[in-house]
Amino acid sequence: MNIKMPHIVLLGDSIFDNIKYVPDGMPVIEHLRTTIPINWNATLLAVDGDTTVDVSSQLKNVPDTATHLVISIGGNDAIEYIPIFSDRVSTVGEALLQLSSVQELFQQNYQKMLKEVMQLNLPVTVCTIYDSVPGHGGIEKTALALFNDIILKVAISNHVSVIDLRFICNEETDYSMISPIEPSHAGGMKIAKAVSLLLGGGLEPTNVFSGIN
Repeated sequence: MNIKMPHIVLLGDSIFDNIKYVPDGMPVIEHLRTTIPINWNATLLAVDGDTTVDVSSQLKNVPDTATHLVISIGGNDAIEYIPIFSDRVSTVGEALLQLSSVQELFQQNYQKMLKEVMQLNLPVTVCTIYDSVPGHGGIEKTALALFNDIILKVAISNHVSVIDLRFICNEETDYSMISPIEPSHAGGMKIAKAVSLLLGGGLEPTNVFSGIN
């Protein structure tokens, strides 16, 4: 019987596809390749700028040798909703109602995306959206919490593992000086180590992995 060697496929956005934001360092995919065992393989299919609805196109290129799928998506969805935070409302309740509609739409898109990914019948891990980006304050962190709540809810209800990037990329040096919303060389290394540790450490699905020892 032929046993597949582990082959990790990275799906999603520029959290994984960050090569142009680390001109003097290594992108996440290269960090991952140096972190995993020598007989493992890793492929990058994530695309800078993609949102949850774009993952279906990435799935068309998943190789037959893939054994694990890791997804980091949702940050660009959140960026698309930034204008709503400038809307004027008469009450806090009205603001919450608007935010609830944003959450509902994101949940629909994220659930659909994850369902398509799970149809490949491979172990799946998803990542939350980090929230320690330099220059971001309370408004941004509160907004991202709305999206992270959905990511955790959908992931756990579908029994897939979660890497919580909020605990992993928690220092200013984890973010690129070219574009502060992207991971730096140091941040990419931490993300790659978290992926390698989770997939190589035998953690069971539904564990929310924070990278904290």
